[in-house]
Amino acid sequence: MTAPLFIDSIDACVDHILKTITGPIVLGIPMGVGKPNPLVNALYRRVKADPSRQLRIITALSLEKPVGHSELEKNFLQPLVERVFGDYPDLEYVKDLRADNLPPNIDVQEFFMKPGDYLGNATAQMGHISTNYTYAARDMAVQGMNLLAQALGAKRAGDSWRLSFSSNPDISQAVLDNVRATGQKVMAVGVINHKMPFMPNGAEVSPDVFDVVVTDPAGTHDIFAPPNNKVSAADYAIGLHASSLVVDGGTLQIGIGSLGDAIGQALIVRDRHGAEYKHILESLCPTGLERRELGRFDIGLYGCSEMLVNAFLRLIDAGIIRREVYGDAVLQQLLNSGQIADESVSPKMLQALLDSGRVRSPLSDDDVSFLKHFGILRSDVALVDQQLRCGKHHCCNKLSDPACFEVVSQHMLGSRLLHGIVMTGGFFLGPRDFYERLRSMAPQDLAKIDMTSIDFINHLYGDDALKRAQRRKASFMNTTMMVTLLGAAASDSLESGQVVSGVGGQYNFVSMSHALHDARLIMMLRATHDNKDGLKSSIVWNYGNVTIPRHLRDVVITEYGVAELRGRSDGEVVKRLIAVADSRFQAELVKQAKAHGKLEADYEIPECFRHNLPEVIADKLKPWMDAGLLPDFPFGTDLTEDELHMVRAMKKMKHASHHPSELLAMAVKSLWEGKEAPPAYLERLGLAEVHSFKDRVIRRLFSNNL
Repeated sequence: MTAPLFIDSIDACVDHILKTITGPIVLGIPMGVGKPNPLVNALYRRVKADPSRQLRIITALSLEKPVGHSELEKNFLQPLVERVFGDYPDLEYVKDLRADNLPPNIDVQEFFMKPGDYLGNATAQMGHISTNYTYAARDMAVQGMNLLAQALGAKRAGDSWRLSFSSNPDISQAVLDNVRATGQKVMAVGVINHKMPFMPNGAEVSPDVFDVVVTDPAGTHDIFAPPNNKVSAADYAIGLHASSLVVDGGTLQIGIGSLGDAIGQALIVRDRHGAEYKHILESLCPTGLERRELGRFDIGLYGCSEMLVNAFLRLIDAGIIRREVYGDAVLQQLLNSGQIADESVSPKMLQALLDSGRVRSPLSDDDVSFLKHFGILRSDVALVDQQLRCGKHHCCNKLSDPACFEVVSQHMLGSRLLHGIVMTGGFFLGPRDFYERLRSMAPQDLAKIDMTSIDFINHLYGDDALKRAQRRKASFMNTTMMVTLLGAAASDSLESGQVVSGVGGQYNFVSMSHALHDARLIMMLRATHDNKDGLKSSIVWNYGNVTIPRHLRDVVITEYGVAELRGRSDGEVVKRLIAVADSRFQAELVKQAKAHGKLEADYEIPECFRHNLPEVIADKLKPWMDAGLLPDFPFGTDLTEDELHMVRAMKKMKHASHHPSELLAMAVKSLWEGKEAPPAYLERLGLAEVHSFKDRVIRRLFSNNL
């Protein structure tokens, strides 16, 4: 590889791109926060203004600052967005795509969309690429990609740069490898963003990977930082159930959002407040508590997840994510089996590696390199002319010789295994303090986080023995939208084919969970969903779209309990899912199952499962929420107390707007009650002075819902 061209101007880089790629440009940019927004915007504007040029953008999860739909929401959000998102530049193609107004010479194709944002958007729906995350690099490469651009973390040492893929080593390198393997030319452009955390290990990349590196200060901007969502009682119930399936010494995968935060907090409560944790679970679980995991994390967990989220960092800080794994299958297997007791280096560890055949006698250069890399031999040990040397000590390299083994044991061993990893991730996304924590983390702690390729994380193929050894007792937790009574899950699209988000990595984690003998797949969903069509059950008889087929069913969790489905007959699966469904919909589910011959004609729901209602869950958890064990925002919030009050009122109003009878009752009540919101609230929402009847009603509704 040749050294990259360093360019100090984004506009000059766009000139270079347009001059070098004379035909249509097919641009690949990474998922989430790894996009170099200023460069993408500059290129987009230039091509948009020149109909003779063509641009196709292939990406996933294009993020945009929230703007609100109503005037009320817009007025509320403006100061919040300015404070929280800083100078994050929105992607201009997102604005045009959302308005269904892309220019005719530009296409956008995404394999994962921000959930729910593009329902009804014909351009986005037609441009969606349905693929598993693991195969995204392959499927991006076949599009004729000739340009890849990525935001980079960077450190400067004199005249040289150290560069990091930071959030997104997930598929960028794989895309380049796939495209270049075909002989097709692809220009790789890295744009330095000094606010991107510099991630070491698998994320660090040689500058030679890139054809162009842009050092323009305009490439540095705030990272997209969505505030933490409130964790509801239903979220906590799901999180508590899920946390009781996590095995100490095991592996954990969770996702973003309030459910991820609920799981994280539940694990912390389990570890630090064992008695209270058990009491909470006893109140939530009418049966089966004896099969749950309720103890502390004496060994700790290893995190392995395509997305590194805030909850993982909190679990690292809490000392729960601390089980270190090592990048060698035999070493990891010896640790798992107890043949190597712990990370402390000892003669017994060296002997175990000899007995296993991982190193040989006499030691080769590769053996010595392996032993030094993992800290088993001291860094100043050298192999010279079949002699091991360390300071004034030396011996032959035949460890089978007791005298040689004794010299090595006494004078050449390290103290503790090195290069252990507690968290492996593919990309990250989180609130402001999440990024600040990554930027300020001590180097020795940051070194235990490995951002790497999604191909390594999401399945077992390649390094199969290593992955199996590292991912023992895994709990792979995923969310889904709908589950059928026969155990299939719909997670990416509606029955109509409208894409809500995308398959992402879910299918790969499902497949992997079944391939690992001690792993569990845990699918989580809220038992109901409420929208303009009214309250609906999320557990249904059947559904017109399936992301995960029924034969891959395992564990399903709602706020009402845990349904263990693996290896069960269809009839038993139906009963177990009805037991965790909302009781307002159970009778209809029973009726449909009986009508289709999947439930006995005389079956009746056991009494203990007939009280699955939101108010019951809220009552059970209220004492623990009031006591602070289950706070609304377990990991903090960027919203002020005043903003939280305003949000609660506006959410009540928005909910009522989808239910005419509820809205009418709320409006009538507001006319009789003369409550008035604080002037500062009204000023912020543009309701301080109202002149129309509509605005007067909105002002009164808001005031009465505070």
